[in-house]
Amino acid sequence: MSNRNLSLLGLIAAAMVALAVVVAGIGDRPYAKKDQTAYLIQGLDPDQVARITIGKPGQELILNRRGANFVVANLDNYPAKTSEINKLITTCLDIQTAELYTDNPANHKALGVTEPNAHLLVKFYKAAEADKTGLSLLTGVIVGREKQRGSGLGYIRRVDDNKVYVAAAQIPMIKNQAMDYVAQGLTSVKREDINSVTVSSPNDTYLLLPGGDANTVILENLAEGKKLNNVIANRVFTALANLTFEDVNAESSKPGLLFGRRYLCRLKDTTVYTVWLAKDGDLWFVKCDAKFADQTPVTKTQGEVESDEQLKIKEAKLIARDAAEEFSETHKGWVYQIPDYLAANLTRTSAELLESGQPVREEVNEPLDMAPEQ
Repeated sequence: MSNRNLSLLGLIAAAMVALAVVVAGIGDRPYAKKDQTAYLIQGLDPDQVARITIGKPGQELILNRRGANFVVANLDNYPAKTSEINKLITTCLDIQTAELYTDNPANHKALGVTEPNAHLLVKFYKAAEADKTGLSLLTGVIVGREKQRGSGLGYIRRVDDNKVYVAAAQIPMIKNQAMDYVAQGLTSVKREDINSVTVSSPNDTYLLLPGGDANTVILENLAEGKKLNNVIANRVFTALANLTFEDVNAESSKPGLLFGRRYLCRLKDTTVYTVWLAKDGDLWFVKCDAKFADQTPVTKTQGEVESDEQLKIKEAKLIARDAAEEFSETHKGWVYQIPDYLAANLTRTSAELLESGQPVREEVNEPLDMAPEQ
């Protein structure tokens, strides 16, 4: 056999060896299999969900069912906002797959779809059977790294399945902070509805009344020769227009707070909002209550014909009374941390309302009489 033929045989043999190596390695590599678009999670009944967790093991945000609604376990079981729970479940159920990428668990970590290294992990649990205790896993979704950087299309899998898919579309942001799932607004009082505001501290109490126009405030018993800073006074007067909080705790978990200041807002319909304030270090905390002062019953005399205006007045009274009772019940037993700038408007002294300047405030934490004024 010639040297030329030997060389050709050698080249063919080398190529066959290389091909065998490539083929042998395919079994350990991910593969792509085109599939029709399908929902990653199918058949989940939201009414069966007893718990939802968001986040990696040991760092979970926990949402527990309580009756028809959910509570945030990380916030002492504070009521969760129903619309946010619904949005979370809907977002997870809407995730669709474009192609099967691998079903080999050995590839999960590299794709970011193990629980410890997931970009996003949401798990749904149901209550255990009657003869068992605790919860059992229903299903869940793991979102891993992007297939290509900047593509927005990530690797995804169900927590109860080894199959990894490429998402059919960019997955919407799923909120993962406890405060994302609660309604952070405490009050929303319109200026035109306010009849008066009383601000009290252990050494100071003053009364603000509405002025002749929408931007004017009157300080009762303003000392002769003193001038009210109407801008600051107006901020105090409308402090409940958008009162929000940054954190919340059960009152039992904050036993050392001394509520030494009180902000009381009376509305024209006789609703009285009371906000008690305490300061702990650099943080401000509040407790809230509301009462409907007009206790006369809403009645109708048999045979009496009432005008539309009379009916509207009675209806408005019933709505306001129910709203005050609901507010009081909702916020009973809770302590809220509020931003400094909101606390400033709720706690200003009478001296700070004057044009002469704002003296340095000396903090006093002596508790006030906690009964709301009527």
